[in-house]
Amino acid sequence: MTSNPALNPAITDWNGPDGLPRFEAVSDNDFAASFEAALAGHETEIDAIANNPQPATFENTIVTLETAGDALSRVSSLFWNRAGAHTNDAIQALERDISPKMSRHYSKIGMNAALFQRIDQLWEKREALGLSLEQLRVLERHWKGFVKSGAKLPKPEQETLAGINEKLAGLSTQFGQNVLADEKEWSLILTDDPELEGLPDFLRDAMASAARERGEDGKYAVTLSRSIIEPFLTFSERRDLREQAFKAWVARGENPGETDNRGIIRETLALRSQVAKLLGYGNFAEMKLDNTMAKTPAAVNDLLRAVWEKAVKRAREEEADIARMIAEDGKNHDVMPWDWRFYSERIRAQKFNFSEAELKPYLQLEKIIEACFDVANRLFGIRAVEKKGIAAYHPDVRVFEIRDANDKLVALFLGDYFARSSKRSGAWMSAFQSQHKLPMKNGKTGELPIIYNVCNFAKPAEGKPALLSLDDARTLFHEFGHALHGMLSDVTYPSVSGTAVSRDFVELPSQLYEHWLTVPDILKQYAVHVETGEPMPQALLDKVLAARTFNAGFNTVEFTSSAIVDMEFHTRGPIDDPMAVQAEILAELGIPKSLVMRHASPHFQHIFAGGYSAGYYSYMWSEVLDADAFAAFEETGDAFDTAMAKKLKDHIYSTGGSLDPEDAYKAFRGKLPSPDAMLAKKGLAVTEELSGSDA
Repeated sequence: MTSNPALNPAITDWNGPDGLPRFEAVSDNDFAASFEAALAGHETEIDAIANNPQPATFENTIVTLETAGDALSRVSSLFWNRAGAHTNDAIQALERDISPKMSRHYSKIGMNAALFQRIDQLWEKREALGLSLEQLRVLERHWKGFVKSGAKLPKPEQETLAGINEKLAGLSTQFGQNVLADEKEWSLILTDDPELEGLPDFLRDAMASAARERGEDGKYAVTLSRSIIEPFLTFSERRDLREQAFKAWVARGENPGETDNRGIIRETLALRSQVAKLLGYGNFAEMKLDNTMAKTPAAVNDLLRAVWEKAVKRAREEEADIARMIAEDGKNHDVMPWDWRFYSERIRAQKFNFSEAELKPYLQLEKIIEACFDVANRLFGIRAVEKKGIAAYHPDVRVFEIRDANDKLVALFLGDYFARSSKRSGAWMSAFQSQHKLPMKNGKTGELPIIYNVCNFAKPAEGKPALLSLDDARTLFHEFGHALHGMLSDVTYPSVSGTAVSRDFVELPSQLYEHWLTVPDILKQYAVHVETGEPMPQALLDKVLAARTFNAGFNTVEFTSSAIVDMEFHTRGPIDDPMAVQAEILAELGIPKSLVMRHASPHFQHIFAGGYSAGYYSYMWSEVLDADAFAAFEETGDAFDTAMAKKLKDHIYSTGGSLDPEDAYKAFRGKLPSPDAMLAKKGLAVTEELSGSDA
């Protein structure tokens, strides 16, 4: 590939420190030609496998497939990283072009009759091949992947399916770009003290920094970055400004004009329904849940609806508390969504005698990063060594070597923590390179994982430390839990490496890792005051731990309503007016008017621009698992119990998709969980229907 002088070798030949890409050597203009060459090269490799005159074997078909397309993987990982974390007009234009091309490319592979014939032959005689459990999982993954790509369909239907998938890829890209555009364009610029009433210093600093980024020196910007909008809604005394900011936040993707996502939702749902019908499923949710832990939409809905009943009951009690406080203030307005965070923060301060503003000076980003690394060291024996001076894809990105107890390099980790206008919202983990042990064309055997986390914390003023909310700190632990899933992977084959597991299992390692943030020993050591260095006082620590289930109704209603709408959208088939259906579902659920979905459909990127379509429920499904898994440590009396940590690493964090997730969980815990521990963690009563049922 690199023999073409028009191609930049830095895109595919990664010879930076420790085998990192040389990010600084790659320009936006390099990607188009590199994609073209890599796609052609991968197609040649696929044809060679499909047309091999030798009888199909696991080695000459499946293993060769596993290592094919290395150049394409490298181009793609660099490009999609830039598209999500540091984009611009040139990258977005190429993204709109390359998304359908990639879909077309993989559809062609998935419908390659000669290639599927070889895989199908191996699948039919799999029991006689003497394969290991991991090899069987790899073969199954390829066979099922080809079937879901339409390999068994007649040629005309294959072409229809390929066209639909190509269209869906383009719609997904446009959806995400529209949300980013709305987030980037909107800001509320504040200038005087009356407009800033109630805002703590950490938030004023973040808003001043955001204003400077927008060329508004000396002013303060409310943006739609969660790290600014949420604390603004929590602390601002100005109800009129809270309403203005909230309405802009929930209107992302729903504003009239070029960024309106409502038509994209309608078209996406119709096309997904067609895909499911072509492949023989009753609906898209059935198709997506095949080969997951949940297995059926009915199982998902049973969990969501049972939790909903308890959550909405709790939320109405919380709403009544807020209404009483509004009345005590001498006001007579209803509880509205832009009131909830503001008044619930005051109620928390009243009930538990502390506020988020009091807590924040103890949650320095730097210290919470150290806490993440220390927990990993105590549980899994690995340590992080920061490598300063190594150029990454943005100056804010930090590079760490991950080393084991013998000082052996086991992974590379990049942390990208601060919000910027070139980055999409949210937080995520991804990989430039996944772990595996297969021989490569460059002569190496296997590859080290190169994993990165992206967050959107408010960047502090120059010379000041970044301070986090408790939710921010949980997010950092959550994403590092995903990173550990990638970095501790110990499998042979790339297709089952790290996070390559079913969607409703992938959140277990991340959500489980969050539990260690609030282990008292960790908070005492790392929750230290930004000015004095003193640890969080025991009295405050006790209040924080006591308040863990505060506002549980609000949080659970926000999430569960989104998950139910997702499932309804993907079980009903084509929908003429998705927004009307969303309203109908929320009315049927009886959601209080003071609450909204966490992700209204026009900015629900998880399901329309990510991989969570008919899968947003998986956070709760994994929450059932993570609550039970942490209980295993609690039962030992030691949050860092050595034997339990070894089982956790061996059966959950290192096995990737090489085991069936149910088998992996049972190997760790000895049984599948009931939702009881999850409901207890949320502070919601256990229902008789859920008690004793397997997740």
